[in-house]
Amino acid sequence: MKNDRFGKCLLLGGNHGGLYERVISKENLFAAWREFQKGKMGKRDVLAFAERFEEHILDLHADLAAGRYRHGSYARFLIHDPKQRNIAKASVRDRVLHHAICRVIGPIFDRSFIFDAYSSRKTKGVHKAVDRFQALALKLSRNHTRTVWALKCDVRKFFDSVSHDTLLTICARRISDERLLALLRNILESFETRPGRGIPLGNLTSQLFANVYLDELDQFVKRTLRIKNYLRYTDDFILLSADRDELDTALPKIRAFAEEQLGLELHPDKVVFRKWHQGVDFLGYVHFPYHRVIRTKTKKRMLRKLGKQKERLQAGDIDAKNMNASVNSYLGVLSHARGRGLAKHLRRDFWMSMVTDK
Repeated sequence: MKNDRFGKCLLLGGNHGGLYERVISKENLFAAWREFQKGKMGKRDVLAFAERFEEHILDLHADLAAGRYRHGSYARFLIHDPKQRNIAKASVRDRVLHHAICRVIGPIFDRSFIFDAYSSRKTKGVHKAVDRFQALALKLSRNHTRTVWALKCDVRKFFDSVSHDTLLTICARRISDERLLALLRNILESFETRPGRGIPLGNLTSQLFANVYLDELDQFVKRTLRIKNYLRYTDDFILLSADRDELDTALPKIRAFAEEQLGLELHPDKVVFRKWHQGVDFLGYVHFPYHRVIRTKTKKRMLRKLGKQKERLQAGDIDAKNMNASVNSYLGVLSHARGRGLAKHLRRDFWMSMVTDK
């Protein structure tokens, strides 16, 4: 990395060696399998693996111990969530190894992450992030007596843009075990969007890699720019200040750091300055000083999806259990926002359809 002074701060906490044996140990691989298979036993490939899981795990261990392991290819498909995303799904064998790796190195990296990084971390998540946003904004406003500015940014095609070499350089600051670094390179080189770049959305390791990679940006914003009020969830991040000039000054420095140090580009259409009282769109909610609401697009998409599920329920393609899970999921989203009327509609319309179907 070019910023040596910044890089030194991540060395705090030591460099960890001897991790490869912990990752590939039979105990860790079997524990990773137990974690991985939870909630997935209805999947055909997982069921097939489960029929002879002991043999598969022991074979995986033997290949790793002998240095024969090579990451396999991916099954690729599209999802709409709501925008179209390309998902690359590794084999069950490879995904079990991803879990084994994250079990060992995840806590090592997590200790160095800033408090306000909220994606793919225990005790964090979207709802913790939006609650934290509200708390920081309220504190900055001095109990609603001054204007709070928000600068919201998004990294353009983040997962497609991650540099393998840069990510491995970052990892090597905390991991000195050459065999483990070689294994991480093996996983990274199993997938490319263009030469030397890209990590797949479907890998558990990609969630950890994303936080490791963007922790560079987090540390720059917090330690170098000294921005106190900053939150990130995956590649969406937001800065808050009572001084618009502070955010104006920070933006070009953040853009330059992302491009020069990480090879990332801020999405030009998703860099937004906004006053809190005007409504700040962040992580699926529009935030105001006294409340938050879900995005209009989110509400329409929710009703459209549930409408389709209702049709499938009435046609007998799905059962009431599936429908109930979806309704409860959306009610959970609404519980964190002002949406009593919509919640009432969901209960009345969609739960009634389940009762009628019975």
